[in-house]
Amino acid sequence: MKFSIKKTTWNADEAALKEVREAVFIKEQRVPPELEWDDQDQDSVHFLALDEANTPIGCIRLMPNGQISRLSVLEQHRNAGIGNALLIAASEEAKTLDMKEIFLHAQTHATSFYEAAGFTVTGGIFLEADIPHRQMFKQL
Repeated sequence: MKFSIKKTTWNADEAALKEVREAVFIKEQRVPPELEWDDQDQDSVHFLALDEANTPIGCIRLMPNGQISRLSVLEQHRNAGIGNALLIAASEEAKTLDMKEIFLHAQTHATSFYEAAGFTVTGGIFLEADIPHRQMFKQL
């Protein structure tokens, strides 16, 4: 499957970013909307994955504090390298911003995905939106 990654902002692509995150987090994973939408989107760097028809199929954000979050890929497009491409884009952006490390809160079922990308688990399991997570770090 062919796809592209686009660096963007919340102001430029709010509708597309919301479309993907609503499908994955709110509908599929049942995250309450009040937990999904926070005050961090405006100040974050966002990346959108687009299919050949320029339809949004995934996204991720890099927050100013070095946290990567909201990595999501529509269910029908998973296991095609899109999540990894989004993670690489966010990591490369962190390097250009002179960040020395990045971190994320990984859903426990996805820790091996992030470990394969060079992240290390730190600490125990905690709940975010009633979903088990682990904090992970990566030195840049």
